[in-house]
Amino acid sequence: MPFNLDEFVASPSVEELDSLKKSEIVKVAKHYGIEFQPLMRKDEIKRYVLEYLVDESILPSTVLETAITVPTDNTFELKRLEIEMNKEIRLKEMEREREKEEREMQMQKEREEREERERREAREHEFRLKQLELGVIKASDPKIGLDTGGFDVSKHVKFVPKFQEDNVEKFFNHFEKLGEQLKWPRDKWSILIQSNFTGKAQEVYSTLSIEDSMDYDKVKKAILQAYELVPEAYRQNLESIVRRIHKHT
Repeated sequence: MPFNLDEFVASPSVEELDSLKKSEIVKVAKHYGIEFQPLMRKDEIKRYVLEYLVDESILPSTVLETAITVPTDNTFELKRLEIEMNKEIRLKEMEREREKEEREMQMQKEREEREERERREAREHEFRLKQLELGVIKASDPKIGLDTGGFDVSKHVKFVPKFQEDNVEKFFNHFEKLGEQLKWPRDKWSILIQSNFTGKAQEVYSTLSIEDSMDYDKVKKAILQAYELVPEAYRQNLESIVRRIHKHT
């Protein structure tokens, strides 16, 4: 049967109220002038109606003990579910933020690697240009040889020791011993040694002028300074200390 407001007002009951839909309970509340928020749930509006009917002595107070207890418990349950839902939403938001940060970090890492690769390629390109300017030809190209004043660099460059960034002084000492043993012309040392430079040494060498890059001593000094190793200064300082000691003895 369709809801009849007049019949309900004439004989209200908890059972009748429980059977009503929200829209019908809203009509009852408006009839009695009960204030409520439109967005309130059905059980909350029904509670207001019951409290009003009890206050007006239309229904006995005992109805509140049974009729309102259940909705109140439901309200707490709904609140709990709402809190859990909000918590789940927040966790998902945090997960999205974490994934976003990871993507940004990965993009930053890839960008830095790309920039470093571009810088390295630029240094290598500059180094190759320096080699071309000096007229150096690698021994790996047997088709071409370079005769610099009767000394074929391409035939001797294969004997140059491998450059060691972790022991630069040892590398230079080894190279100089080889140069003396194999009787390499000293004016060709800079051409020979640069063929095996890597890393910081290669970068430093590429910044030298043509004139300085042909001077072995200047090349060696620049690279030792780049690696913060200047043995000449250490030896001079040691000799100075020894002289002062002998002077006072």
